[in-house]
Amino acid sequence: MSAMFRSLSVINYRIWFAGALVSNIGTWMQRTAQDWIVLTELTDYNATAVGITMALQLGPMLILMPWAGLIADRFNRRKLLILTQALMGLLALGLGILTVTGIAELWHVYLFALGLGVVAAIDAPARQAFVSELVSEDNLSNAVALNSASFHGARLFGPAAAGLLVVAVGAGWVFMINAVTFAATVFAMMLLRTHLLRRQPPVSRERGQLAAGFRYVRGRPDIMVVMVAVFLIGTFGLNFAIFTSTMATIEFGKGATEFGLLSSIMAIGAVVGSLLAARRSQARLRMIIIGAALFGVSCALAAVMPTYGSFAVSLALVGLSSLTLMTTANAYVQTTTQADMRGRVMALYMAIFVGGTPLGAPLVGWVADAFGPRWALGLASASGLLAAAALLYWMIRYRELRLRLRLRTSPRVQLLHAGDGRGAASTGPAAASAADRTAADRTEAVDTATREIAVVEGTSSR
Repeated sequence: MSAMFRSLSVINYRIWFAGALVSNIGTWMQRTAQDWIVLTELTDYNATAVGITMALQLGPMLILMPWAGLIADRFNRRKLLILTQALMGLLALGLGILTVTGIAELWHVYLFALGLGVVAAIDAPARQAFVSELVSEDNLSNAVALNSASFHGARLFGPAAAGLLVVAVGAGWVFMINAVTFAATVFAMMLLRTHLLRRQPPVSRERGQLAAGFRYVRGRPDIMVVMVAVFLIGTFGLNFAIFTSTMATIEFGKGATEFGLLSSIMAIGAVVGSLLAARRSQARLRMIIIGAALFGVSCALAAVMPTYGSFAVSLALVGLSSLTLMTTANAYVQTTTQADMRGRVMALYMAIFVGGTPLGAPLVGWVADAFGPRWALGLASASGLLAAAALLYWMIRYRELRLRLRLRTSPRVQLLHAGDGRGAASTGPAAASAADRTAADRTEAVDTATREIAVVEGTSSR
């Protein structure tokens, strides 16, 4: 099997991947239908209401994630995921019944979004950390990237299918279908060959375990700067539901089908970004910088596109850059964190990454209402460029890296660095092994004692 799909050679991962793909398609269908009815049926094209819905759905992660991470480290993750997936299926069913019967109101959507957010806050760190039980450490980065490809590959079909179904049978039936798809993940979890799982010994019940997770992250400045970058982009940049819905309706006057198609087009770039990340053997900080900078540039391009068609095409680049960033950052944090801390560290990561949306989504929605959706995309662009600048500054300032302009006979652009923060700052066996794996690469990349980034290489005719 090719390096890009090597994790699929593991039977447990194949079972997990298949169940997750079906569930992810349903999740994207529900997200699209939910945003659509809030924007067009329950309000008069109020982008702020869409932002509030997103905030309620993602807000619990800010509060509950640290405890959710401890739960993921302390309890059987497989059984925990069966419970959370079943609860989310019941919530989708309840909202579907209210919508189909015609009694759904805006506050109902808010309430169900909040309930889904509470369950998802428990589910997310357990799901992230569970991947390490399915595959070996060598395949973990690849498995994380393929998970992202599955999630965003589902976006190719989910939003477009939701757009068609909303027009044909109504949003309520989309919620009902999503309730059924959660059963796919539960069924897959029950089919797993438990004797092949790489279970970590559960964390014992001791005082100070929650604080230990914070101390571990505080002692890893490389992880901290990654979290700063993803917080900026997660808060102000990854509000795609607001961007696509308002651009489709307000700027271009399109309907539900065209709105759903935008998310599917963005998913094309997202899948490409995930698969490219799956090809790389290790996650490196330089790719996070490139992803953040490219995200800023692509959002700026999308903001100035004059037609629906050109805007749709630009979203493929937005999807590619955002997934390059998200997948690499996720894999970097997972693969460089010691195993017994992984649940708590991933909980903090997800709280910062996803939990920033409750703060940013209402603001981005207000910007779209007050100044237009193009300005909201401009805010997303600024977040990506600022995140890239913060990462680059940290590497130059604290990793003794420097920029240098070289003139060569042939032009090329290259980004080199001597290390990506996995050295002395890392602790624990997982971090140490990751550092050992990259030592040879760093020695080969840097021939002198001076560590540098060569970001531009040009040519001179003189």
